[in-house]
Amino acid sequence: MRVADVPWITDGAGPRWMPYGKKLANVRAVIPYTLIDSANEHGAILRLYRRGEEFSIRVDGQGELMNSRLHHSEDVLAELACAHIAGRESPRLLVGGLGMGFTLAAALAHASEGARISVAELVPAVVRWNREHLGGLAGFPLEDARVTVLEQDVGQVMRKHRQGFDAIMLDVDNGPDGFTREDNDALYGYPRLNIAFDALRPGGALTVWSCAPDRAFTQRLLKVGFSVEEHPVHARGGGRGDLHHIWLGVRP
Repeated sequence: MRVADVPWITDGAGPRWMPYGKKLANVRAVIPYTLIDSANEHGAILRLYRRGEEFSIRVDGQGELMNSRLHHSEDVLAELACAHIAGRESPRLLVGGLGMGFTLAAALAHASEGARISVAELVPAVVRWNREHLGGLAGFPLEDARVTVLEQDVGQVMRKHRQGFDAIMLDVDNGPDGFTREDNDALYGYPRLNIAFDALRPGGALTVWSCAPDRAFTQRLLKVGFSVEEHPVHARGGGRGDLHHIWLGVRP
């Protein structure tokens, strides 16, 4: 087969034209996305698409919220948190935002057998999609006996559990500059960051995922009382894909 037969191709970096006459190598024909389901949740319309073994969740009027091919930074979000609390007996962890289950799966992989992990997801459709369509992507993490699913706002969960968690991982919307919910900023403002600080046990870790760095957010973490590390992480393993940003905040 030659590219002349399949002009639109992709190698994982997105579809593009290739010169006619060039041999097809390490590329594949673009498969169109198929709409699987949609949901109107909290003022935003979310749609689940599938293309072969790839899944995408998009927000009407905004674009792609997450893609199953691009989850390396979500894995690292959990790895950083779990590494910081390694050695604690029966730790309690909180994952804010289920997404496609990759952060939860990474937390399960790196936490001890005695760990208990709560995952707070405000959007019921996302939980349902994980159970019905997405579970196999991350090894069916919702089926693990260590996991409790809470269809609640993660901020409310933190408020109810003062010094209740050894680690909290937040991957809600696109980070401090997210776009799904207008009140998402409240999660990353001073009031909720203080709640997150209070929800951690001494020495506990807060990790926060973002699609981009945010100097103002770093300053808020510091003023709340966290010691802070910042980690730029690629969306895909091997240094590929867009560069995302993770904060590791530690409560003294």
